[in-house]
Order: sequence, then structure tokens, then C-alpha cells
Amino acid sequence: MFDRRKFLKLSAATASLAAFSKTALAKTTLTDKPANYPIVISTWGFGVPANQEAWKTLSTGGRALDAVEAGVKIPEADMNNHTVGRAGYPDRDGHVTLDACIMDELGNCGSVAAMEYIAHPISVARLVMERTPHIMLVGDGATQFAVEQGFKKEQLLTPESEKAWKEWLKTAKYAPVMNIENQQHTPGSKYNHDTIGMLALDAKGNISGACTTSGMAFKLHGRVGDSPIIGAGLFVDNEVGGATSTGVGEEVIRNVGSFLVVELMRRGYHPEDACKEAVARIIKKKPEMSKHIQVGFLAINKKGEHGAYALQRGFEYAVCNSQQQDLIIKGKSFYETSEG
Repeated sequence: MFDRRKFLKLSAATASLAAFSKTALAKTTLTDKPANYPIVISTWGFGVPANQEAWKTLSTGGRALDAVEAGVKIPEADMNNHTVGRAGYPDRDGHVTLDACIMDELGNCGSVAAMEYIAHPISVARLVMERTPHIMLVGDGATQFAVEQGFKKEQLLTPESEKAWKEWLKTAKYAPVMNIENQQHTPGSKYNHDTIGMLALDAKGNISGACTTSGMAFKLHGRVGDSPIIGAGLFVDNEVGGATSTGVGEEVIRNVGSFLVVELMRRGYHPEDACKEAVARIIKKKPEMSKHIQVGFLAINKKGEHGAYALQRGFEYAVCNSQQQDLIIKGKSFYETSEG
């Protein structure tokens, strides 16, 4: 005899099993171990030595978090790099203020913003993550915390940076100017490297990211861009991948850019296509402004596939894996192929 209750129970169980199988299959497809990791990628050509430092950790089975911290400390310490770390150009008042954030495969994150007198903001950001209940410390509080943790307080304004600042003061208006560091240089040129963002997949397939900068040259004192903001300058989801950004931070914040890129990858976008869509959002909101500024996104998924896309031509990123440790890839851009 036909039992309607049993039929309905069986149908429900079958449907649940099918749904579970579909979800499990999707998850397996997303997280299957790829053949091309460990791998580390970072923004701009100066990411090559940073990647090589990170590779020392990754190539010996180390954790991605340790790799990205060690990697970005290289440009932070580079006295010839005036957009990251100790040799960064000051704000309009002559203060060198640094921003950084870091995020691991567990969703833990730490950040510092507008911090003075400490040469390695990325390491302070990591300690904010590991030794406090907070995510972000700013200004004097960030500096105080760093000193309490044993960091050396030092003057970061170098003679070369001070000279550039005093030259700027001769003709500068004492007012905020968007993208001031690009007034004499084309967006996307070699002078427009304002951030290093790094993403790494370690031998276990776990991902971490780091982002560090001295921000816009001659910015308003207290200005903070996207680099230390989780979801804007950096975002990592160990089920999906990670993304970071470079360029005019205000526009990245406005679109929660790195989070957007990761969510698009969750929906199945290739990293490059996800970055391209994030750039398209900026253009849609600020079509005229987008012609005169630079913003670029860089992303990697759990398969180790990576890609980038920018507003203006000139953006590039560095890749390091077991095959090659000094690869530089030219990123595609919107205004490279469109009328601007």
C-alpha cells in the first residue's frame, strides 16, 4: 500500500542529500589543492625583492602569515622607496605617518594607521592582531603600543624626503589636493607606487596578506587611505582567496574594493575579472575623476590563479613560485584600451 508520509519523508531526504552533495562538490572544487603553490604575489616591481624574502619562508614549508610580514618589511626598510616605510615622503606638515594591516587564514587581522616614529608598521599591525583584543590602533596610541612592545622610536624624515617636502612647500597651497603626488607625473608611472600589497599561499594551501604604505605624499596631517583598512586595502578569505589594492585610497574605501574582489571570486570570477569589475565600480561612481587617478587591484584564488586590473596603464605586479622568483606581470587597465 502507498504510504504518503513515507513518500514525503523519502523525497525530503533525497532533496537534502542532493543539496548537500551539490554544496560539497562546489566546496571541493573551490578548495582542491592546486599544483602551483606555494606562491606569493605583490604589487609593483619593487615587489620582486619583497617576494624573494617571503619565498624564504614559503619554500621551507613556513606559514603564509610569516612570509608576508617578512616580505613587506623589505620595502619598508628601503631608503630609496619614498612611498613605503621609513623613507616615505611626509604629509603637508612634515610628519612621516605610516599605515599597515595584516590578515591571516583564520580571519584574524591587525592594523595601524597614522603611526609615527616606527619603521616597521607591518610588524606592529601583527602584534595588534596577536596581543590585543582590537583590530586597529591609530596615531599616538599606535606609537605608544609599539614602544611598549619593544620597537625603537626614531626620526623617519630623511634628508632626501625633507628636501622634497620643502621644495613642494614653495608652490603648494596649504589645502588638500587629491592625488598630489601625481601632479608632475602620469598616473601609473614609476613615481606612483604608493603601496605594497602582498598575498601568499603556503604549502598547506592557506592564504595570508599584508599591506603597508606611507600614504599620499604631502597629504593632510591625519589622512588615512585604504591600506590599513580591512576590506578596502586588503581582504583574505581562506575559502576563496585574497585581494589587495594600490592607488588613491579614497576610491578604494568608497567601494570596499578588496572585499568586493574576494566576493566576486566567491561567485566564480577569475581573479583578473574580479579586479576588472571592482575597477568598473569606481568608474561608474566617479567617471570624470577616474580618468585622472590610478587605482589597481591584485588578487589570488585558492587554486593559485592570480590577476590584476587598474584604471590607468602602468600597473604591474610581481610573482614568485618554485619556477621563477623574479617574474613581473604587466596588469591590464581600462584606459589602456578606452578613451579617457
